Amino acid sequence: MTAGDLGEVLAIESQSFPNPWTRGMFESELRNPVSSAYAVKIYRDNGFVVAAYIIYWIVYGEAHILNIAVHQDFRRQGLATALLDAAIDEMRRLLVYEVFLEVRRSNDAGRALYKGLGFREAFERKNYYGNEDAIVMVKDL
Repeated sequence: MTAGDLGEVLAIESQSFPNPWTRGMFESELRNPVSSAYAVKIYRDNGFVVAAYIIYWIVYGEAHILNIAVHQDFRRQGLATALLDAAIDEMRRLLVYEVFLEVRRSNDAGRALYKGLGFREAFERKNYYGNEDAIVMVKDL
């Protein structure tokens, strides 16, 4: 992901989440030395468009997936799984032993995706999203 992708990334973010990240939050992640940010681009209508993205941190053998989203036109095509698989492969290469993420309690599709990739529900964070609890999911690598 580059700064030039942020317009498209912000559009996906706003269609995907009730409390979307701001441009400044994405810009901060692009500058953060522990942050990895990747965008999947697909050729469509005579050019490449951002179809999905993921952002995660790796710190001292642990990884934290901060954000992942797929453009509504490209959902249910395996992009989220491919992004997570690629990220987990990179994490293994960098000797990460455990991956964490938070997901809204109401996000049944996300929870099912993560469970299918070997994540387990570890505990909850009350009111993590302001008006909704988060389920913290963990995967041992």
